[in-house]
Amino acid sequence: MEDLELQKIWKAYDNKLEEIKVLNLQSWALNLRSLETIQTYKAKSKLNALATFNLWVVVLGIVWILFLGVLVYGNRFQNPYFSVSVSVILLFTIIAVWAYIRHIIIIREIDYGQSITDMQKKLAQLETSTFQSTRIVWLQLPFYTTWFWHNQWMSDPKFWLISFPITMGFTILAIFLYRKITQENLHKKWVRKLMMSGPEYTSVLQARDFIDEIEKFKRDIA
Repeated sequence: MEDLELQKIWKAYDNKLEEIKVLNLQSWALNLRSLETIQTYKAKSKLNALATFNLWVVVLGIVWILFLGVLVYGNRFQNPYFSVSVSVILLFTIIAVWAYIRHIIIIREIDYGQSITDMQKKLAQLETSTFQSTRIVWLQLPFYTTWFWHNQWMSDPKFWLISFPITMGFTILAIFLYRKITQENLHKKWVRKLMMSGPEYTSVLQARDFIDEIEKFKRDIA
């Protein structure tokens, strides 16, 4: 008789544990869905704002390209230093505009209903592309110091003592920045500060953190 009572108590206890497990699982699933909804909305909001910003940059970039094109065409290589310098700046501006267009395309391709892993891949692609375009754009820096050069100035000692060293300094700086601004160097304070100075990388980083929070929640529960 006592064994039968113990079996009933044990069975009731097992049933209670199962009910608790089911309730905990339902609560976890509800919390996960709520977190996914909130975090993906935050990420989407950040990236949509970034896409709008990039669109304005593209418009201004196209205006700048047209302006530089008019300058190059108007000069007709009468001053080769001017024409070459402005042409190189024009080329880098085209590269930058294309990079911003590509970033808009990547943002628009993100499906917020897909898996977290797929969204993380897109954000990683956007982050890498942001670094690459930033590095490349710095290479135009020296040409902002050469557009006003002319042959007559070459015979002036001031050119070799002032202008030329400045151009060489900017050239070294441009190469240095191109080589050092990488994701591997993001731990360096000055690289991180430089990248965080604009809204593009900051928005990507924040969006990635929102999505990563979902993955962290899953790991903590597991």
